[in-house]
Amino acid sequence: MHVVLVADHAAINGGQAKVAIESALGLAARGIRVSLFAAVGPVDPRLEPAGIRVVCLEQDDVTTARSKLAFAAQAIWNGAARRALARELAACDPRDTLVHVHAFAKALSPSIGPAIRASGLPCLYTMHEFFLVCPTGGFYAYPEQRICHRTPMSAACIAAHCDARSYPRKVARMVRHAGLAHVARLPDLFAHVVTISDLQESVVRPLMPPGTVFHRVDNPIAVVQAPLREGAPGDFLFVGRISTEKGAPIFADAAKRAGVRAVFVGDGPQRADLASRHPEAVMLGWRDAAGVQALMRQARALVFPSVWYEGQPLTVYEALACGAPVIVSDACAGREAVIDGETGFWFRSGDPEALAAHLRRLTDDGLAARMGRAAHDRYWTAPLSLDAHLDRLEGVYETVMRGATARRRGLSPVDRPLATA
Repeated sequence: MHVVLVADHAAINGGQAKVAIESALGLAARGIRVSLFAAVGPVDPRLEPAGIRVVCLEQDDVTTARSKLAFAAQAIWNGAARRALARELAACDPRDTLVHVHAFAKALSPSIGPAIRASGLPCLYTMHEFFLVCPTGGFYAYPEQRICHRTPMSAACIAAHCDARSYPRKVARMVRHAGLAHVARLPDLFAHVVTISDLQESVVRPLMPPGTVFHRVDNPIAVVQAPLREGAPGDFLFVGRISTEKGAPIFADAAKRAGVRAVFVGDGPQRADLASRHPEAVMLGWRDAAGVQALMRQARALVFPSVWYEGQPLTVYEALACGAPVIVSDACAGREAVIDGETGFWFRSGDPEALAAHLRRLTDDGLAARMGRAAHDRYWTAPLSLDAHLDRLEGVYETVMRGATARRRGLSPVDRPLATA
């Protein structure tokens, strides 16, 4: 099998790229031929020594573009990426090649669709976020600070100012989404879609064509199993972007109400404001992976108060693996990892008093320790290891390839499979 992975970035700059690159390295280590096609460099130095063919266009993303107008045009329709991907796929053997798209919205654009369709190669898409069905990618109305339930590209959606920055940027994203749906026809192209949480699938299924096959493949996390902490549990911990949609202000407010100390690991647009309004909170800034896990192993609990859907928040799973119970908003996909009352608590999304009630409960050292043990034991019965991820991914690849082989041989009268997985 030859797997062509398609992603915006050729190096790790976030969760999407991390999953794409780590899975590329893992597949190559298993003897599978892997290529990576990406728009933005630099290239992860581990890829080529692992035998992975890398095609990187050395284009800009929004963080490096000198001209925002030129980048907007690239993000709407990246003609250079379409042509380069078409050339790459034309050289592939259709009998053994599969195209797996991880990301397109930050640099490649929907223009990859015609290139993949013209190649005739079987393909699938991992939905790390919601750009395939939502023009802003998150089903979240930033000015309203709430989950958006409008039908994408409906009149209500078009009229709504829901973008994090400005309505003109929302307009550009809607133009891109129109091209995605009606020119590239990406929802029709991707008959197989990988989802990373049950909540995510429930949100996108009604918006995808009938017969779309959904495959659940959890993202891997890198946590080494270690003995549980000794001594009294420490502080309540927040890890991630300090922003409104992540619920950081809700945690700060709830901690003050409960009379406990809030510790923030990360940075973001709300950090300065929260530090000013809540001088009792501790702002540690970003830490590397080892530093974050060390803090999690000593924490009383991780608080994950996100007020939007999320995809599969790996921070929640990392905390459980480290033996920290998790208090999680009931509106986000992180709730799927937490057994309410056993490995942590759910609380009503957006309600600081509901969160404060659980913070007060977990000031009980004995309860916090019991929940931490339960979290640790339950996670390690089925850890989200890279091997588990790759086993599931290879199974999906085999399913997609079998269907493509059957269609080439004329055994199926339709292009889109009708079964679900």
